[in-house]
Amino acid sequence: MSTFAKRERLLLADLLEAAGPEAPTLCEGWLTRDLAAHVVVRERRPDAAGGMLIKQLAPRLDRAMAEFAAKPYEELIQLIRTGPPRFSPFSLKQIDEASNTIEFYVHTEDVRRAQPDWSTRELDPVFQDALWSRLERTARLMGRAVPTGLVLRRPDGQTAVAHRGTPVVTATGEPSELLLFLYGRQDAAKVDLDGDKEAITRLHGGKQLGI
Repeated sequence: MSTFAKRERLLLADLLEAAGPEAPTLCEGWLTRDLAAHVVVRERRPDAAGGMLIKQLAPRLDRAMAEFAAKPYEELIQLIRTGPPRFSPFSLKQIDEASNTIEFYVHTEDVRRAQPDWSTRELDPVFQDALWSRLERTARLMGRAVPTGLVLRRPDGQTAVAHRGTPVVTATGEPSELLLFLYGRQDAAKVDLDGDKEAITRLHGGKQLGI
């Protein structure tokens, strides 16, 4: 049975292939080739991928990224499609689903929404619920540096607190859109913000969201 992570992986690979290696993305400073290299390094070079979070490993990450980005673009796409090697923790279905559902959904939208003619995807309710479940678990981590209170609200009224504080800003939208907002894609996410106007301005234009 296909998983959400598997579905988003294949969609991301298709979008990267169709866009070509020099297309823009929502990841600042990255073209599609860079994004593809990032995905491959994360799954195939655990010794370097730690540089995404650990400053001391950043030079190793930069070298690995450059090495993979220099490969033929078609090879990168195929590495994404086929998935991680057997020695990778991501090869385990449970870890793949837990770690990659959000990763691939966000990067899929990074490619889609960087194009001028993009439109919002219609996502099925089961997938929206799955994204909400993951959002609830990661909200406080992703919102830890926000300088104001931040509450996430689904259209059905369910809420999750991303950061406690005052004044409070409430972001309302589908889980898929709230996820993009919380992961630093504020300008591309379809959410409604309610609260103190100055706080909304700081939140919408700042770099505090995400890792």
